[in-house]
Amino acid sequence: MKILITGATGLVGKQLVKQLLSEGHQVNFLTTRKDAIDSLPNCTGFYWNLKNGTIDITCINGVDKIIHLAGASVANRWTKKYKKEIIDSRLITAQLLLKTLKENNHSVNQIISASAIGIYQHSYDSVYDEEVTTFSNGFLGEVVQQWELAADTFSELNIGVTKIRIGVVLAHNGGALQKMAQPIVLGLGAPLASGKQYLSWIHIKDLIQLFVFLLESNNVGVFNAVAPNPVTNSKLTKAIAKQLNKSLFLPNVPKFLLQLVLGEMHEMICDSQKVSSLKIEKKGFVFQYKTLENSLKDLL
Repeated sequence: MKILITGATGLVGKQLVKQLLSEGHQVNFLTTRKDAIDSLPNCTGFYWNLKNGTIDITCINGVDKIIHLAGASVANRWTKKYKKEIIDSRLITAQLLLKTLKENNHSVNQIISASAIGIYQHSYDSVYDEEVTTFSNGFLGEVVQQWELAADTFSELNIGVTKIRIGVVLAHNGGALQKMAQPIVLGLGAPLASGKQYLSWIHIKDLIQLFVFLLESNNVGVFNAVAPNPVTNSKLTKAIAKQLNKSLFLPNVPKFLLQLVLGEMHEMICDSQKVSSLKIEKKGFVFQYKTLENSLKDLL
């Protein structure tokens, strides 16, 4: 197939492009930097300017599927200005893609949009599946709800819409794991807040395979992209320390201190979301990394 990807140069995008090419697919990608058009080997790059609302419309020629990963990182300080950028970077890109498809002949039959488990409410006890309809009223919940509504608009063109609610991605280079491991390596590791908050994670190799699985099987709808075994922050911290042969001796970092340092962004660390992977497994997807221990052995 020929696939158009946004956000192709990010942590997930780079790995996904590599996997798609290895399976014989052709890849087009969109970039906001003209000097990055030739940055991905064996792919064809196209320029779009989100401020001006312009796009190289030839990017959709012969394209069967779109994978929409574009969006500003939520792991930077949430100032009022940056919060607007987080939302706009997801909505404006989707709107420009939709406009391009509406105004031009195309052969796109499916869009797979990244989403996030931040849509689910904070809870120590609930297990969230894709049927849940009561969402978080925090900033992340707001972002993800708008993100998914933007993806749903593609159904107006009879394009199948697939939304992948991604958990915390564990990877070799970059991402959450390195940030969590760094203080532990320095001997300053400790569970955060109560430590009881659940973290629903996924190994990046499984995430990439999950995207490919949904692409090649034409499954539409909402799917959680999390491993079958979520863990608490306390268990995760101890597991990382054990894998790195480091000791933990400091008390938990109190929630008020996290609020002081991170502001509103502390909800990313303190909120608990225990998310189910059952729906994607019932579709036939098999996780290579089901346990945290196996994942950490591979990544650390």
